[in-house]
Amino acid sequence: MTVDILTFGCRLNTYESEVMRGHASQLTNTIIVNTCAVTAEAERQARQAIRRAHRENPQAQIVVTGCAAQIAPDTWATLPGVARVLGNEDKLNPESWAPGAPSAVSDIMVARETAAHLVTEFAGRARAFVQVQQGCDHRCTFCIIPFGRGPNRSVPIGAIADQVRTLVATGYREIVLTGVDIASYGPDLPGRPTLGQMVRRLLAAVPELPRLRLSSIDPAAIDADLWRLIETEPRLMPHLHLSMQAGSDLILKRMKRRHLRQQGLDVIARARALRPGIGIGADLIAGFPTETEALFAETLEFVQEAQIPFVHVFPYSERPGTPAARMPAIPVPTRRERAARLREAGAQAARSFLAAQLGRTISVLAETETSGHSEHFAPVKIAAQPGQLLQARVTAAHADHLLAEPA
Repeated sequence: MTVDILTFGCRLNTYESEVMRGHASQLTNTIIVNTCAVTAEAERQARQAIRRAHRENPQAQIVVTGCAAQIAPDTWATLPGVARVLGNEDKLNPESWAPGAPSAVSDIMVARETAAHLVTEFAGRARAFVQVQQGCDHRCTFCIIPFGRGPNRSVPIGAIADQVRTLVATGYREIVLTGVDIASYGPDLPGRPTLGQMVRRLLAAVPELPRLRLSSIDPAAIDADLWRLIETEPRLMPHLHLSMQAGSDLILKRMKRRHLRQQGLDVIARARALRPGIGIGADLIAGFPTETEALFAETLEFVQEAQIPFVHVFPYSERPGTPAARMPAIPVPTRRERAARLREAGAQAARSFLAAQLGRTISVLAETETSGHSEHFAPVKIAAQPGQLLQARVTAAHADHLLAEPA
């Protein structure tokens, strides 16, 4: 073994793991664990993976990095087999991966700048991820990530275009723009471009790119240019995943979110009016502190009213040091039970959404020899070559996926 990377958490971590793979290519018998701090479960899984890796390969050098390592480096340094702990800034620095480089446990700093890194391959993946910004200037009461990622920093449009052009030339047919808060793109750059302006210029600069997709976006910050692209640009996928977190105004205020319930409903309605058939997703937290059954019912009714087929539900997880961790807590079994009810509401919406695709021709990016995703991000079972982009006819709709055959 030379370098093995275990990645937890978001698409931004996936991108950064590929940056590290390139920087660490000269090392031998090294395991890099790129951690996530969003939930206690994500941290537990990373600790478990480190212990397993050490048992299976006790001679390997284990390097721990990512947001959890950034926030509490000493905690990770004591785990068995861990030789080094690197912060989020250090992990992207080529010098950190030079043979014999010292540990950065004692001097981890929160990054203040974002450098552009050129990635040419995402191992084992049919779609590629491109970082467009880093960090967050907001302070949602439940979120620890700004402490791990620092303030909002944007990647210049030219560097983004160079990265996308390189990946398309490598053979990738779909690019996903990712970051911590992509809707906050641009205010730190000359001319203060918005996310929509950047996307418009990117598509013009790389006309050979077939499919562009956005990662999770704040419903309070969709700019006019992005709305025009949603309506008119076929290469921008008809898929909008919203960082909603709740459908109750009181809970949203206690979370210090920038939107309310009605704004979320309005964004979904506008997206569907501009791009009929668009796939809608949402991030939701179940069992946030102080959430009564009546307040939870408001979020459940939001999912049902908006008919959101692609919900991503988290039972609330305390993050030490955040304001929400000091609020009156909901019992963990109640959080899990509410999360299950939200997922079932999403599953019902998904069944309706998938049933409406029956008989239609869709665009599928094959990710394995038997499966892929449509332009709406609906899961599709189809026989195709991984990485192939093809038109397909939907022959059956199941509860959680479509069956299709090449058109």
